[in-house]
Amino acid sequence: MAEVILKDVKKVYDNNVVAVQDFNLHIADKEFIVFVGPSGCGKSTTLRMIAGLEEISSGELYIDGELVNDLQPKDRDISMVFQNYALYPHMTVFENIAFPLRLRKTPNDEVFAKVKEVSEILGITEYLNRKPRALSGGQRQRVAIGRAMVRNPKVFLMDEPLSNLDAKLRNQMRAEIILLRKRIDTTFVYVTHDQTEAMTLGDRIVIMKDGFIQQVGTPDEVFDWPDNLFVAEFIGAPKMNTFNAELVEEGGKYYVTPFGSKIEVTGEKGEMLKDKNIGSKPVTLGVRPEHISLAKDNEEGFDVTIQVSEMMGSELHLHTLTDDGTALVVRVQTVSLTAEERAKMKSGEKIRITFSGKVMHFFDQETEKNILR
Repeated sequence: MAEVILKDVKKVYDNNVVAVQDFNLHIADKEFIVFVGPSGCGKSTTLRMIAGLEEISSGELYIDGELVNDLQPKDRDISMVFQNYALYPHMTVFENIAFPLRLRKTPNDEVFAKVKEVSEILGITEYLNRKPRALSGGQRQRVAIGRAMVRNPKVFLMDEPLSNLDAKLRNQMRAEIILLRKRIDTTFVYVTHDQTEAMTLGDRIVIMKDGFIQQVGTPDEVFDWPDNLFVAEFIGAPKMNTFNAELVEEGGKYYVTPFGSKIEVTGEKGEMLKDKNIGSKPVTLGVRPEHISLAKDNEEGFDVTIQVSEMMGSELHLHTLTDDGTALVVRVQTVSLTAEERAKMKSGEKIRITFSGKVMHFFDQETEKNILR
């Protein structure tokens, strides 16, 4: 177990392409941290620098208090699970898992004991005599995880380990990784492009874009208090609705005026606007699809036209357009609808929607930063 510290880490390739810039992060001992972001954002490059598979162009990397910039991967006491499993096809499952121990010249009785322990934790004991080609994708991934676990490393690195699995297996393996983390209790650094994985697995999430950290925080923090417009739209599915609006201060109260309606900003955010003494100004307003509801009779709201209605089982995802052509996605719980109301939720129908003054997010139109952060 160990903490990992990255100080001003930068990666520049030979063709002067900068992959990672000004990366500063303190990963606590036994913390499960997730790097997430779109393809090409630098998350896997950062992981490979921690592993020693990529050279650090500048900056410092510490593992368990030791500067490791110049240490070979084998000397860093880390284990890594790759996206493509990287199993040896000519070896059995047992020999694949035992391989790191064989390299260390571990005594045979200790090898057998450790492989047995790891295979029981991962539920792959019955496959120990098989070759990788005789295993499913999920089983191969368990073997790859077992090979990393058997060394009892200080830091466990995982590079998009579930991306090659189908949706059902991905959900199952995600739950198994959560259980695994509780059992082996070490420091995890996990890379994914899937924000659902990031939200469900991580103690903290590092959201990256174009080689820069955009925000570091717990899943609750990045969901409820995004630092900027990129984070707001990246975290959450479907993504946050964003559109231009006016923030208006009147007599110590704040209102927004989207699409001809007037909604008071209430709760904590209303108090924060007052404390920061923010005046009237144009803003980019953000509202998550699950925070928009169907307006009741005589309730303030605005009309939208349904373009596409996606039936998701327990809820409908309604892709709508306002009268001025702004696209909004609305999530509606099907259990809350009568049969008559559900019949109206189809393309071309008009519905009236609204949202509370407590759930809005406000972003500066020039800097795209959250004006309350």
